[in-house]
Amino acid sequence: MDWLFILTILVVTGMGVRLYFSGKITLQPGQPAPDFRLKDQHGRIHTLADFKGKWLALYFYPRDDTPGCTRQACAFRDDLDTIKALGAEVVGVSVDTVESHIGFAGKFGLSFPLLADHTTETAARYHSLINLGVIKFAKRNTFLIDSAGKIAKIYPSASARHNSSEVISDLQQLKQAETPDHSY
Repeated sequence: MDWLFILTILVVTGMGVRLYFSGKITLQPGQPAPDFRLKDQHGRIHTLADFKGKWLALYFYPRDDTPGCTRQACAFRDDLDTIKALGAEVVGVSVDTVESHIGFAGKFGLSFPLLADHTTETAARYHSLINLGVIKFAKRNTFLIDSAGKIAKIYPSASARHNSSEVISDLQQLKQAETPDHSY
């Protein structure tokens, strides 16, 4: 009996690992970012078009109020003024509910939108969905989207600790490249 249990665990684990790595990001910088239409923690609906003319750091995260997700969200919270000064907005996305986002945002003072992708369609379009059958959650991926709605940078397996500072550094470089140099 013990060997059957161990074999079952190994097979299920192997299937999970296979599913996780089979969903690699196939979106590329320069491509139009996939559209979305999702509610935030205040019940407001957001779409990609809402951010036209601004840069957007769209980050996907696995679950509200878990250690890595909290670290990442709080880093974006702490760096939000700097990111906004660079002409960008921050939006988090997980497959958690609006109600879960209300609690998470309130507990940690998160003032940027947290979008509830309860159908998992947006995470799937961004190749950021881990689907283990009955268990689904978003991968920790971030997409830096330019003011025209095109993907400028992808952070696959983003670092919870450093993602916000990486976004700031890349925004500074990308925005500098975007500004024409009129010096002679």
